[in-house]
Amino acid sequence: MINKLNRYRSLDDTTLVSLLMEGDRKAFDEIYDRYWKRLYNDTYKRLKSIEKIEEIVQDVFSNLWTSRGKRNIQNIYPYLLTAVRYQVFMLYKKGKATPEFEEPLEHMVLSTLQADSLFNEKELKGCIRVWMTMQPDKRRAIFQMKYVDEKSTREISEILGISQKTVQNQLLTSFSSLRDFLSKAMIILSVCHLG
Repeated sequence: MINKLNRYRSLDDTTLVSLLMEGDRKAFDEIYDRYWKRLYNDTYKRLKSIEKIEEIVQDVFSNLWTSRGKRNIQNIYPYLLTAVRYQVFMLYKKGKATPEFEEPLEHMVLSTLQADSLFNEKELKGCIRVWMTMQPDKRRAIFQMKYVDEKSTREISEILGISQKTVQNQLLTSFSSLRDFLSKAMIILSVCHLG
């Protein structure tokens, strides 16, 4: 029994996802053990309610199991993280919680950078770096402070001496531009991958 459990622990995520799709409960349990704490900690940064965090994380894992045959999951942790952050966003949208971020912009980047996309992490970071070099100085600085330095819009507005509304508008413009850029990059990468 212990050897069997150890065997699952030694499997990579791709293999675990394949086994999960076939209905392997032990593969699901391993994915849960591997990632629940990371998801909990990530959610805690945004929602300080332990009760809501536990509910969200459990719901996401429950949904992963019940809809296991209907998903095309390439990268399990980004997929789970996207699902959890989406649930946080929906709570915020319904006014049932006050997350630590001030606006639902985070959901915009998640919907753009789908966990199931053709990008791997290295390609994605490379594309974002290229995109950032093409942005005006202020927009680049705001984007970096928000999503690299993890500062709030309030902190950014104080540092730059501009209103929070200006910060939010700059981030909205950034995501519109980034989404277009990544869409084009994805087409190019898909052709490269086929080749």
